[in-house]
Amino acid sequence: MTRRSLPLWLSLLLALCVFLIWQFRPAREPATSPSPPATARETGPLSDLGSPPDWSSLNRFQSTVTRAEFLRQMDEVFTTSPAWREWFHVDEKEVRIRTSPEPQADFRLRFAPDGLEQTPPRFWRPAAELPPAPPDRPLEGLKVAIDPGHIGGRWATMEERWFQIPGHQPVQEGDMTLQVARLIKPRLEALGAIVTLVRDDTEPVTSMRPESLREEAADSSNGGDIARLAERLFYRTAEIRARARLVNESIRPDLVLCLHFNADAWGDPKAPTLVPANHFHMILNGGYTDDEIALADQRHDLLSKLLQGVHEEEKQLSAHVAAAFVERNPMPPYRYDPLAKNHRGVAGTPYLAARNLLANRLYQCPVIYFEPYVMNSAEDQARIQAGDYDGEREVAGKLRPSIFREYADAAADGLRRHYESRENSR
Repeated sequence: MTRRSLPLWLSLLLALCVFLIWQFRPAREPATSPSPPATARETGPLSDLGSPPDWSSLNRFQSTVTRAEFLRQMDEVFTTSPAWREWFHVDEKEVRIRTSPEPQADFRLRFAPDGLEQTPPRFWRPAAELPPAPPDRPLEGLKVAIDPGHIGGRWATMEERWFQIPGHQPVQEGDMTLQVARLIKPRLEALGAIVTLVRDDTEPVTSMRPESLREEAADSSNGGDIARLAERLFYRTAEIRARARLVNESIRPDLVLCLHFNADAWGDPKAPTLVPANHFHMILNGGYTDDEIALADQRHDLLSKLLQGVHEEEKQLSAHVAAAFVERNPMPPYRYDPLAKNHRGVAGTPYLAARNLLANRLYQCPVIYFEPYVMNSAEDQARIQAGDYDGEREVAGKLRPSIFREYADAAADGLRRHYESRENSR
């Protein structure tokens, strides 16, 4: 039988109908819809330039800490009042951490049974986990990052970390910490360490600049000077966050040395006030205020530091370094205002304090945070003006080494003592 063809007009009409049906078909849902990233509105308030935290990243710490140890560190190290329990609900087997204003979004961390805690996952190694080292190289294989505090150079006046007595060289903290870092590095390498400088010049690590941060500054200005707030976001916040990414993602060291020089109020930087005495202390992570714990990213960071067991290593390291400093220069300890709720004392030595600073919170390893000397004390100012030199010279009526070499020698000696003391040294 001969098959009859459809008329041309009918074929075209059918083709048009098929096209229209295909063109306007309902869109198919993908097999798995990606979850949008959390927003600050969903997590609650965040720190300046902070990102909503990834709470699932803490699942690797499940069953690594006992209830008793968790409570001890929260009460004695990481907080300054019992108000932390508004955000952390502890029962016998777990702690529920509020991650957002919605209680159903709590993160649950299971405790380890007493006596069955596990070594937490981390990229850094405490002294007890390092392989044996020869006696003349006790830092063999230790990965150290040195973070010279502030920026210095052309940025020093913006940072407010400079002053100049008429007729003297300017004092710029960022330049001095870099000078000390360059002296510490070969000393640690001679002891076997692998050393990286977080910055090696007087330029910022961050690619951001104050003008790119004006929108963020306007959001948090509360009527303040937006240009000045943008500058502070640049050198205090964006810069430290950029260094933290470098430390945590690229260098991944066993510890970070955060170098600073302390100072008392000096007033007009072009006619600064000199003070009669100096002092010294070192800062460990801890002492979170109630306002800081109310920020979602800081609750997450606190847990990350606690669960990695950072505090005990920071405490032992800092105690060895502090002892090496005060043997060389018997500076008195810095005294915090006892009424201020932004710190905690550390048992065993008056030279250590626990505070929540951006660097020692964000760097995901032990941080040895130095605050020696007082740049505008009469004694230390004279030593700074004397510059760097070999041996000893008479400065301010006493034979003294260079202040920069004293700093470097004390830091290296303190680390040597700490790693020599580990049980597996040979």
